[in-house]
Amino acid sequence: MSGLRATLLLALSFALLVVALGWALVFFGQRSLLFPGSRAFGTVGPEDVGGERLWLDADGARTEAWLLPALDGARGPLVVYAHGNGELIDHWVEAFEPARARGVTALLVEYPGYGRSDGSPSETSIRAAMTAAFDFAVRERGFDASRVVGWGRSLGGGAICALARERPLAALVLESTFTSTVQMARLFGLPPSLARLLVRDRFDNLALLRRFSGPVLLLHGEHDEIIPPSHAQALHDNSPASELYWLPCGHNDCARPWPPVLRFLAAHGLLGGPP
Repeated sequence: MSGLRATLLLALSFALLVVALGWALVFFGQRSLLFPGSRAFGTVGPEDVGGERLWLDADGARTEAWLLPALDGARGPLVVYAHGNGELIDHWVEAFEPARARGVTALLVEYPGYGRSDGSPSETSIRAAMTAAFDFAVRERGFDASRVVGWGRSLGGGAICALARERPLAALVLESTFTSTVQMARLFGLPPSLARLLVRDRFDNLALLRRFSGPVLLLHGEHDEIIPPSHAQALHDNSPASELYWLPCGHNDCARPWPPVLRFLAAHGLLGGPP
């Protein structure tokens, strides 16, 4: 019996070691999955479209941002834009032409550790970068703090909600966004208690929307294969001032949803002129 007991204890110890190593892999390796970044630098810079390249100090990290002014020189709303986890601000420099033509100024903010920016990406460092961008625009460039809109796509929705915790945003546009990374972790089979224990960067967008009093536009692909549409529905159900607009696409194949975005901004007094 003693030999059997020793064998069972050894097997149990080995099983616990395998589980512990698996948990450690999830805990320490998750940021490489959440923040893969991109090596596809663009060929068009902000200067090529009449914009400006900025370098911001975000908790000691040098972070890049591109300021793209309205094409007519109008002092309309400022849209702070946060991209998806496998993208760079380079990929969006030309996408804002329709909004700039309507008087919108866009501020594209890079994540720490992405592109040419210093540092490492995390919820904390991304929040610092977004906050530094907001403060620069308001304090140094004189943008009206009451007319700053946050727009985030995919992971960028988490970045914008993180900003909304720190600074007053006039409105939110959340595109293809999740409720939280804890809930996303459950898609990989992690039980709720373990997900809450292991997930380091939680990006709890649902909690933010429950107390955000401004208008919210939710955009989500009906066939999103990465972030289930149920996340958008849950965000909508828990946001008292939200609109939910379904897009006929998946996650990375959606056309830029300018018609609903521009209508949303105009409806809430953030954009002048015809829709």
